[in-house]
Amino acid sequence: MLRRYLPVLDWGRSYDRHALSNDLIAAVIVTIMLIPQSLAYALLAGLPPEAGIYASIVPILLYSVFGTSRSLAVGPVAVVSLLTATAVGQVAAQGTAGYAVAALTLALLSGGFLVILGLFRLGFLANFLSHPVIAGFITASGLLIAASQLKHILGIPAEGHTLFEILASLAGHLSEINLPTVLLGVGATGFLFWVRKGLKPLLIRLGLGPRLAHVIAKAGPVAAVIVTTVLVSQLQLDREGVAIVGAVPQSLPPFTLPDLSLDLVRQLWLPAVLISIIGFVESMSVAQTLAAKKRQRIGPDQELIGLGMANIGAAFTGGYPVTGGFARSVVNFDAGAETPAAGAFTALGLAVAAVALTPLVFFLPKATLAATIIVAVLSLVDLSTLKKTWSYSRSDFAAVSATIVLTLGLGVEIGVASGVLLSVLLHLYKTSRPHVAEVGLVPGTQHFRNIDRHAVETDPHLLSLRVDESLYFVNARFLEDLILDRVTDGCQIRHVVLLFSAVNDLDYSALESLEAINARLRDMDISLHLSEVKGPVMDKLQTGSLLASLNGEVFLSHYCAWQRLASPVPLPPAGA
Repeated sequence: MLRRYLPVLDWGRSYDRHALSNDLIAAVIVTIMLIPQSLAYALLAGLPPEAGIYASIVPILLYSVFGTSRSLAVGPVAVVSLLTATAVGQVAAQGTAGYAVAALTLALLSGGFLVILGLFRLGFLANFLSHPVIAGFITASGLLIAASQLKHILGIPAEGHTLFEILASLAGHLSEINLPTVLLGVGATGFLFWVRKGLKPLLIRLGLGPRLAHVIAKAGPVAAVIVTTVLVSQLQLDREGVAIVGAVPQSLPPFTLPDLSLDLVRQLWLPAVLISIIGFVESMSVAQTLAAKKRQRIGPDQELIGLGMANIGAAFTGGYPVTGGFARSVVNFDAGAETPAAGAFTALGLAVAAVALTPLVFFLPKATLAATIIVAVLSLVDLSTLKKTWSYSRSDFAAVSATIVLTLGLGVEIGVASGVLLSVLLHLYKTSRPHVAEVGLVPGTQHFRNIDRHAVETDPHLLSLRVDESLYFVNARFLEDLILDRVTDGCQIRHVVLLFSAVNDLDYSALESLEAINARLRDMDISLHLSEVKGPVMDKLQTGSLLASLNGEVFLSHYCAWQRLASPVPLPPAGA
């Protein structure tokens, strides 16, 4: 029981010197990468830069104890930071104590919600978010985040929660562009884009191994931070209007208390739920992808608890909502992390940085942090999803398009809420119209296939329908209407056989619908039969009155039903 809720007791028993060496190397690399990222994402969330570092220490330690992924790196991420800024910005003004406290409360609510879901094993609820909708939301959020950072690149004030508001605000202040800021910001952005594509091949040509070259390339933002910080310091560009990070407290994460007043909780609980769901889905997708490469297993319910505890830790140590980050997790994996202890060592490295290295970022230009964010989030933008879903499914395309448009046009909070709603509605729409195929006998075999796809034998007196989904209250009426439309006046059908080989479950509404179908067909002198009914489904049928009143039979196989009910002389194959 303890190992189930404390995975550290499982992997910790086999921890050895080899794992320690690999974890330490990975921790050093991820720590170097996390320092500029943490500062940047804190500013994106509207918080002081140190909040990003604080949110990357205790949460990582707690996840290493409660989480199941051996490669996932937990901390601030772009999308969650943007959601935090949107949610907290509605209840307090940036730069105020109330804003920081509201961020703590948001982290606590998110963490508590995740832990509750994990304890009650409700991780499956995340499956109701369709991948196309998530992809659309992340794409739109990436565009919004990139647009929101242009003000730091240009050195001008701008505000807004939608793409139109941000661009309009930027356009209204173009006359105030600060040239030194533009040179730093554009230069850093161009360098970081080159690092992503060009540095690794260059390092390989210089003789470095592919793995080491990949890891160094991922740590490229550190070089941009060092160079631009030195330039601002030596050239005194801060006196020319270049915005800098300024003084960052030299301290470990402080003990903080969220505000649990009913009014604040009422305003933040829904954003907290949305942040939790989006963060969990993003984290799980990364964790499962990396775990599959080492044939490891991720427990969704325990992941909920691990991420929940990480967020609760952030709430009491000056942070804000966190989740598993894609980029840093990949770097952690590529650097050779063996266990979650790599995360614990990363937290210790960040703690040292928080105490000893923060004076070094005093002259760090905000334009560099903005460049770091822009390059990171634009890698998440995938407009090809629109083309793919258009070719594959019009309903998925409509969901993706609506999510992108609503997020860009109305803001991330409405966008993510719409994405969740669209995912559920899309699921309900698809399951409300189950695939039901009319089947016939493949000549010379005992197999039955769709009459529209194969040359099969049919009988005008026998209607064979294969139901390809479980039946419940949403789709039961669809099957009823389909059958009654098929047995219209003037048809020769005398028997209807429902092939239930793909039906794994049916609820009471479906049972009542089957009873209604049986009664209607009896009035029309048509017999209703069932075939290949699975045991659990048969158990449910026996609890109702359908089997007792069934005016047909229940056949072990559909071929038995064909032999019993079809005409003695087989008819020519359909379409032949």
